Amino acid sequence: MEFGGRYLFSASRAEVWKALNQTEMLKAAIPGCRRIDWTGEAALECEIQVNFGLVQPVFTGDLELRNVVPAESYTLAGRGRGGLLGMAEAAADITLSDAGQGTELLFRASGGADGGIMKLGRAVIGNSAQRIIDGFFERFGQAMGATVTPLAR
Repeated sequence: MEFGGRYLFSASRAEVWKALNQTEMLKAAIPGCRRIDWTGEAALECEIQVNFGLVQPVFTGDLELRNVVPAESYTLAGRGRGGLLGMAEAAADITLSDAGQGTELLFRASGGADGGIMKLGRAVIGNSAQRIIDGFFERFGQAMGATVTPLAR
């Protein structure tokens, strides 16, 4: 499954980059995030309750930042464990660029899951995931005090 979006932030690229690396900003923006902590220079651990409608599993996961170009881009790779529902994996490329007085953030992700998660159906998961991504960037902008405008995909 692939997801993505383009978002215009009313903040400088340096401000958006800084916020992307602050766990308190991420926790405020990730729906159902119970905990997110740095465990190394480029590694995070998190615990997230995901809302798939009737099913709301809690995933524990590990995130790793790769290909980091400060204030420009990185790849965020993650693997989550949802107990009886199985595993989920995703990787996202995040790119920042100047856009007038603000910053354009390009987000492209791909992911998959096994076990019970797939029994929920690709369409349900895909629709939920895109809503989660769009909501994340809206809440992320609010947490950092910036306006976020979704742009055409």
